[in-house]
Amino acid sequence: MTDATVDERQCTLCNLPVEGSDVTDDEGNRFCCVGCRDVYDALGDVEDIDAEDVRSARDGEADDADAGRAVPDGHEATYLEVDGMHCATCEAFIESVATETEGVSGASASYVTDTVRIDHDPETATQEDLADAISGLGYSAYDRDDAFSRRQADNWEMARVGVGVLMGMMVMLQYVVIIYPTYFGAWFYDERTMQFFRETLASDLATPFYLMIAALTTIILGVTGKPILQGAYVSAKTRSPNMDLLVAIAAVSAYLYSTLSIAVGGEHIYYDVTVAIIVIVSVGNYYESTIKREATERLSDLTSVQVDSARRVSEDGSHEDVALEDLAAGDRVLVRAGERIPVDGAVVDGEAAVDEAVVTGESLPVTKTDGDPVVGGSMVADGAVTIEVGEDATSSLDRITELVWDLQSGTHGIQKLADKLATIFVPVVLALAVVVTAARLVLGAPVEDALLDGLTVLIVSCPCALGLATPLAVAAGIRDALERSIVVFDDSVFERIRTADTVVFDKTGTLTTGDMTVVEADTDVDGDLLEKAAILEGRSAHPVGQAITAVAGTGASSDDDAESGTGTGAVADGGAVEPAGTEIDADVDGEPDEPGDDRLESFESYRNGVAGVVDGEEIVVGHPDLFRDRGWAVPDAVAERVEAHRETGRVPVAVGREGTAEGVIVVGDELREEWGETVTAISEGGAEVVVLTGDDAKAADRFRDHEAVDRVFAGVPPEGKAETVERLKGTGRTVMIGDGTNDAPALAAADLGIALGGGTAMAADAADVALVDDDLSSVDTVFDLARATDRRVKGNIGWAFCYNAVAIPLAVTGLLNPLFAAVAMGTSSLLVVTNSSRSLLED
Repeated sequence: MTDATVDERQCTLCNLPVEGSDVTDDEGNRFCCVGCRDVYDALGDVEDIDAEDVRSARDGEADDADAGRAVPDGHEATYLEVDGMHCATCEAFIESVATETEGVSGASASYVTDTVRIDHDPETATQEDLADAISGLGYSAYDRDDAFSRRQADNWEMARVGVGVLMGMMVMLQYVVIIYPTYFGAWFYDERTMQFFRETLASDLATPFYLMIAALTTIILGVTGKPILQGAYVSAKTRSPNMDLLVAIAAVSAYLYSTLSIAVGGEHIYYDVTVAIIVIVSVGNYYESTIKREATERLSDLTSVQVDSARRVSEDGSHEDVALEDLAAGDRVLVRAGERIPVDGAVVDGEAAVDEAVVTGESLPVTKTDGDPVVGGSMVADGAVTIEVGEDATSSLDRITELVWDLQSGTHGIQKLADKLATIFVPVVLALAVVVTAARLVLGAPVEDALLDGLTVLIVSCPCALGLATPLAVAAGIRDALERSIVVFDDSVFERIRTADTVVFDKTGTLTTGDMTVVEADTDVDGDLLEKAAILEGRSAHPVGQAITAVAGTGASSDDDAESGTGTGAVADGGAVEPAGTEIDADVDGEPDEPGDDRLESFESYRNGVAGVVDGEEIVVGHPDLFRDRGWAVPDAVAERVEAHRETGRVPVAVGREGTAEGVIVVGDELREEWGETVTAISEGGAEVVVLTGDDAKAADRFRDHEAVDRVFAGVPPEGKAETVERLKGTGRTVMIGDGTNDAPALAAADLGIALGGGTAMAADAADVALVDDDLSSVDTVFDLARATDRRVKGNIGWAFCYNAVAIPLAVTGLLNPLFAAVAMGTSSLLVVTNSSRSLLED
């Protein structure tokens, strides 16, 4: 299949520029890298999937609601966080409000991520204008980084529910002490007291009493019930009945009937029904939100990798710290060891080992020297370089961030099961209420009695149990997940994904542990030589050198490592945690500052290794070419072992002393112990297992022979990962599991994104689920919880409908009054609460 419409200057798969790349396929399609070509070759002919269609759908061109996603000239995209979105109808409403604002060309909202993207003319509509336009009717829009507004929204939610509970108690106290006894006198007071209550409530003296209850109920309905009323309004406006509309109809009907009854001097008021409905549903929703906040707070110590300043070099050689927005093309920026490169550019002075894992997913540092390109967001692991800022003065990391936000704002939520049922239930209930009222009037019943019967139908149909079915089951899922150190960010996770057709794993930091380590050392490398090599490497900030220093420092023998082939971790494919050695003392000027420096007499650093004198003995650690350049002997056996290990994707370094290379130390990324069991379990569950990595093919070869792994795609950039996931989604539900910033676009694009807890903040932000304990085997638990939560939701809804199946016919036939309807409603809600309190994995 050929994408004829794809710009030849862009990668056919991911749209990245292809200038300087000569990677093509047999049909003449051009690619930015071999990885994208391999993905296209494997997935480009998937039935009913076209690369341009996928991009169009993601960019909004294939959907009227997202029609503006191709930003017109002069317009820019703004991303806002919106509190109050909780269903698909909210998404449609927010988009309609945004697009009606002057200067806006398009909008796309997602209740899954509480994000809206708005394309607009900044001269006509500022970010503040857009936030003001969306805010209202219970929604609150603000900048995604505005922590104050987020806290304010959380505090208001708590206050709103608190008002409902406190005032609701005041209302219900009046009912329990004074009004209910008139219905159940023998259970409360003697006949004389009962007679007093009846006469008093029927007299004008009761009017202030009723008005007080009416005032309290009005506050509860208007304040605590505001989100429900807002959802009902949005539902009606978009003609998409949902649970909010069903709840609001019952609550408002009881309120209006009671208010009318007071106005005409009637004896029956049912404000208690309004209060019970609003408070019960609001408390259930707040409980779910509280559990989610508690879960989110468990995520800590995540490393944010954004860079907001740079060290600009002046013509006279001096330098100053400036904000990134002040950089221009051609400026020169100095970046030292342990610092991130702020923007894309090219090296013009110096030499350094650069770790690009956080952006590209490449697990091993790359040496950069004059003329070599560098990407913003990557880390200088060893050395220092001066770079010249590129034409756009932008960072690859910033582009990844924008891509993630773009995908998040375009990830529309599903219509929840309860809302689907409401689309049928609401019209039926309204029709029944009208028919019952009309029939009673035709049969000669008084207007008040006819309206009361119609109200009873609405009350018994009130879905308190239905309204609680999903939030309480979801809260149980989030609670049980939290107990297992799994954080669920989004309440739609359990409905969006219960089974997976394809599960995609990032490699480094996900299938591997995320730390570089010595995985093997020749028996020829005795303890003394390894110790001296470690002292020498202790002066280097390169991750390979740090791994050698670490293994010697722990007292582990080279023989033990050689036999076990194991180490302490693996290097990150995408920055799950900062690779070993990046947070070190960058001082390599010869001053003793590390253990063993008193034994180090000289130190030299080269592009392909290090050399020096330790305890009077000359030591060299590095590539065999370094030994040859110095005139040292490299035995054929050592050279062959180096080449053999290099073919596996690991980093072998020769080590020798006094003119001869004596052996090989192998540094690499080790697989997690649980990886095989995890992918096997997923494969046995019926899902296709895909390994997707930015690392090179050699480093990924070890996965190709595993029977549970169906496909391996290597050397794929972040944009390519997202596009790969989009294509896989065309064949069924797709789950992406990753840990690093370079995985974030793919995590956001997937039907379900799972981030390992040791990963970067961006990965966690893009994902739906985070594994706090960094335990890959918890992936199976996520699916178990999703399936169990789905069963619990359906069980709760089953209880609710059993109640309705009995109560509605009784109400239609006039055998149930509103008071008993309210009692029955409360009983059904109690059953749902009890059912939801049980542990999910006991099902």
